[in-house]
Amino acid sequence: MAASKKSTRGPKVSSSAPTSKKSGARKNGIAKSSAASGGINRLTSMISSEPSFFRTVERYFDRAATHAQFPSGILNQIRACNSVYMVRFPVRINEDVQVFTGWRVQHSHHRLPTKGGIRFADHVTQDEVMALAAQMTYKCAIVNVPFGGAKGGVQVDAKKYDADVIERITRRYTMELIKRNCIGPGIDVPAPDYGTGPREMAWIADTYQAVTPGQMDALACVTGKPVSQGGIRGRAAATGRGLFFGVREALATEENAKLFGMDPGLEGKRVIVQGLGNVGYWAAKNLQDGGAEIIGIAEYEGGIYDKNGLDVDEVFKHRNESGSILNFKNAKNIKQGNKLLEYECDILVPAALENQITSQNAERIKAKMIAEGANGPVSANAEAILLQRGIHMLPDIYINAGGVTVSYFEWLKNIAHVRFGRMGKRHEEGTNKRIVTMMEQVTGQSLSQIERDVFIHGADEADYVDSGLEETMINAYYEIVEAYRQNRRVKDLRTAAFLVSIEKIGTSYMELGIFP
Repeated sequence: MAASKKSTRGPKVSSSAPTSKKSGARKNGIAKSSAASGGINRLTSMISSEPSFFRTVERYFDRAATHAQFPSGILNQIRACNSVYMVRFPVRINEDVQVFTGWRVQHSHHRLPTKGGIRFADHVTQDEVMALAAQMTYKCAIVNVPFGGAKGGVQVDAKKYDADVIERITRRYTMELIKRNCIGPGIDVPAPDYGTGPREMAWIADTYQAVTPGQMDALACVTGKPVSQGGIRGRAAATGRGLFFGVREALATEENAKLFGMDPGLEGKRVIVQGLGNVGYWAAKNLQDGGAEIIGIAEYEGGIYDKNGLDVDEVFKHRNESGSILNFKNAKNIKQGNKLLEYECDILVPAALENQITSQNAERIKAKMIAEGANGPVSANAEAILLQRGIHMLPDIYINAGGVTVSYFEWLKNIAHVRFGRMGKRHEEGTNKRIVTMMEQVTGQSLSQIERDVFIHGADEADYVDSGLEETMINAYYEIVEAYRQNRRVKDLRTAAFLVSIEKIGTSYMELGIFP
């Protein structure tokens, strides 16, 4: 039950990047010539090992910080993890007692509360949690969500235990956070991440409410809860839905699509998705509904490929029934799912875990765009290779920010104690109904009942959430693109995204008056 707290200054690091394209010079200054392959080979030979996840994030920061106009003291403050808490706590399992290790990292307090998910995985480490907390800081700034970044993790393989044990682990971990003042509506607000979901968030909220009786805003101590427990409609689909909005906007115009060497529009674009979990499923489904063709899906048991396209819902149903995506009708089985990353496609969506594209496979990636649904799926060394090949990507700190955006909406809902749309939905529908009736009277033509329902419909919570998410992702995209286009020394969208976040966080510190 030991705990430690320390302020941690982050080390320096390298970056992650895009995938391949046609030959010819690029606008952003990355030349593509016959010398490129030789340069890539030299670069690969110089790479000895991948930096850690946290060091990778630090290198991204350092690369962007060279373009920021702030004193070094402010940059050092933004870069550092403010607080790192490690806890060890016992949990009774049958007749035995097992000790678990967990962390809660608060990367930045320039805005409060801090915000970030809780990851349950046997491979989770302090370095990983620190990296994810740092990314949350930059992610929140990019999408204009007024939180500092945080992250939590517990070393546990949730698949090995039944629900009763997972509940005890979750509640005990929550108690450790409460004892250290690391959770609260205005302090630090967790959310789901890998290995956790609405169930665990409900247990966290219940534990917090039990310890803080009478606190009116107690439900706002955590987001990602079931709707019946103060959650918000649209939260489950938020990360994948946000990815769809970002990809769609990146291909919306000829100028935008030119950056990725593609024609504008999603229609007919070939997509490969790694991971059919919450993020991967909703990303694939929304991209498919938007006109793209999902030609490959990879999971830990393997992958499936069909050049004619896969029906995402049918694949999901098949996996639920058979326990695997393999042997799906008309699809080719890929024994090693990660090999699908190297198949030719227009858009590659790695939506599983970090370090899926490394220096070992970066030269074989054939996608034109990589949309990072997961956190850190492209290693720093891989990014250097991919950028030299002229491949752009939509970076994780932007493209998977839909989750924290809608978590912000849930937090606002819990603070306000009212469902979005409750006050105005019927009034809006009444107004629309009167307009439709007048139109029918003036034109002498009647609408069908389906048409009337479409015109009359008043916005409810899910509509407001989707509208707010779309607005957020579109605005953030153009802030990033503007930073990329206006600074010739910025060669990729990841550096541009980090620069946008650094500018916002640095301005916040300057205006707080912390530094004279």
